[in-house]
Amino acid sequence: MRGSATDPTSKPGSRRTRRTAGTLASAALLLPLLGAAPAQSTAGSTGGELQRAFAAAAAEYHVPQSVLLAVSYLQSRWDTHAGAPSVTGGYGPMHLTDARTALAAGEHLAEGTEDARGDGARAALHPDVQVPRQSALPARLRTLPRAAELTGIPAGELRTDPVANVAGGAALLAAAQKDLGEPLSSDPAEWYGAVARFSGADDSATAAAYANDVYDVLRTGEERTTDQGQRVTLTARPHLSANTAQLRLTGLRTVSADDTECPEKVSCEWIPAPYAEFGDNDYGNHDLGDRPASQSIKYIVVHDTEGTWDGVLNLVQDPTYVSWNYTIRSTDGLIAQHVKAKDVAWHAGNWYINAKSVGIEHEGFLASPDAWYTEAMYRSSARLVKYLAKKYGVPLDRQHILGHDNVPGPTTSTVPGMHTDPGPYWDWRHYFELLDHPFKRTAGKKGGLVTIRPDYASNRPVYTGCTTQGEACVSHGSSEVRLYSDHDENSALIKDIGLGTTPTTGVNDLSSRVSTGQQYAVADHWGDWTAIWYLGQKAWFRNPKDRPTAVNASGLVITPKDGLSSIPVYGRAYPEKAAYPAGVPAQSVVPLPYTVTADQRYVVGDEVPGEYYYAVTFTTDSHKVVAGQDLYYEIQYGHRVAFVRAADVRVEPSAAR
Repeated sequence: MRGSATDPTSKPGSRRTRRTAGTLASAALLLPLLGAAPAQSTAGSTGGELQRAFAAAAAEYHVPQSVLLAVSYLQSRWDTHAGAPSVTGGYGPMHLTDARTALAAGEHLAEGTEDARGDGARAALHPDVQVPRQSALPARLRTLPRAAELTGIPAGELRTDPVANVAGGAALLAAAQKDLGEPLSSDPAEWYGAVARFSGADDSATAAAYANDVYDVLRTGEERTTDQGQRVTLTARPHLSANTAQLRLTGLRTVSADDTECPEKVSCEWIPAPYAEFGDNDYGNHDLGDRPASQSIKYIVVHDTEGTWDGVLNLVQDPTYVSWNYTIRSTDGLIAQHVKAKDVAWHAGNWYINAKSVGIEHEGFLASPDAWYTEAMYRSSARLVKYLAKKYGVPLDRQHILGHDNVPGPTTSTVPGMHTDPGPYWDWRHYFELLDHPFKRTAGKKGGLVTIRPDYASNRPVYTGCTTQGEACVSHGSSEVRLYSDHDENSALIKDIGLGTTPTTGVNDLSSRVSTGQQYAVADHWGDWTAIWYLGQKAWFRNPKDRPTAVNASGLVITPKDGLSSIPVYGRAYPEKAAYPAGVPAQSVVPLPYTVTADQRYVVGDEVPGEYYYAVTFTTDSHKVVAGQDLYYEIQYGHRVAFVRAADVRVEPSAAR
């Protein structure tokens, strides 16, 4: 939930430059480390150096090579990121942490003009808060200095040299095994406790969840080409056991998950967001509800924190701040739940979406492309989303699993201020593979739709403004594809009239970008180019047969009913005026500055009733869910979803024409 689409100079978590001295100091440390672009090696060009590094380190420190490989896979998927740090200051394939060089402070919900609650019936909330500065970093954020002590390898070398980094990880695992009083066994089953300690978690549940993931990787095996073009292989051992009794040797604290709503195979902690009165008849930081009995949960919204774990958790526990349902830690995938699913958190900037969604924050930074997310966090998040989707009947597709950047502005005035996280560097393709719903071709050439699906690693559109206005961001893989007004990369970028600005390549400018997994109706073809209907326009993107950025699909689309030259588009699906009972002010149903013309078609995400949750007081006696007779269709209109009235449209198969 972050920067503005109209300000390409935004720092992480902001539509304006951060002003606190602590933040500027942290950013000064971070930015030089983000300056190195990932190397463009060809597959196999280094002759398996990294695979040999795992073998050598395993032999030197007497750690089973398979354990070392599995731990590294869960940390980084064996990628090196050219020596750039992760969101928590972790370096290299072993994710050795040296957070003093990379941590920044902030949180996106406090920034910019977006009102996280997004309800015009109540005054906009713009909290003025400061993130507390830590007096000391936890041990999980300073494993690299410890590895330097154990190996004698300089810290700078551990950060930038993958071979040294692997050796440092092996030394840490061996030290953890010795600390537990266990022998340096050649049997991978006897390293469960050391792996749990390697996670850096300070509680047994999180450490166990991390170790269980590592042993799942050991059993299934993995093989992939890294970001440096090296092929690394871990042979599957499907019948491998684990000495889980070693967990008691770790001495880690026990955390109760009794109050949480989480799947079994994750670590989850209840850190509640407060529901409290303050000031002059004001309250925060969420609304009590009775979902799904009173209203359905239709969406799960993916955010990034634009701040670090400890500071962000302090904010969500502030009753004068805003809220979300869950936060996920990058180092080990720990989940903190803050708001029950029955209640309504204030996170997406659109009250209709808030009232029908669960919001999940991920420790990360949108405009720091090499501040990468760990595999541990992706996997933990995917398990949580699968659990929530099954429990509440949320379809696992991009019309229901939304990024904050896909949430529409509820009214025309709010469109320019809507946040743009998790941004172009969130790997939606990998995320949906972990959700067991990979994006696939589902139709032939005449299916009528396309699903956006570039290859994340090789898809590297130029973005600007990550650190300095107008300057190119670090070259990096991306989930997003750029749109043009013609089948020519020299033509103008597609314009979003709701933003009222000239489109740019800014990292926060969503005017002319589509995201992996989103589906659009095909409008035209020209050579290697495909055109789609987007924001009321024919928008073109490169889609060569040998390197496709989209695959064919089919489904349902809407188009204006016969006799209508155009129809309005809405940012929320509110009921008609007659549906509101006495005592509940009728909310306006005003269209956004967009239309769908008779020649255009847009993909249907869902049919939804007009609905409004009236909750503007601390006491819940006046709270009501207002349901109307009007029906709406959610559609993929631009980068963001939108709504059209069912009475205005005809629904038809995409291949009908």
